[in-house]
Amino acid sequence: MPKLKTKSSVKKRFSLTASGKVRANQAGKQHGMIKRTQKQIRNQRGTTILADQDARIVKKFMPYG
Repeated sequence: MPKLKTKSSVKKRFSLTASGKVRANQAGKQHGMIKRTQKQIRNQRGTTILADQDARIVKKFMPYG
């Protein structure tokens, strides 16, 4: 059987934790931060863990983890 290719965009945007959950960057932080509240900016620092429904889609594109 041939090897399966990993989707290049997924490789750049997501990573897996040791327990197999999908880690992603926080959404809504690219531009327009002047409109956001300080609380929202604070809470969007770093990364987040995707919900199971979204993680299932992402994992299809990264067959080898």
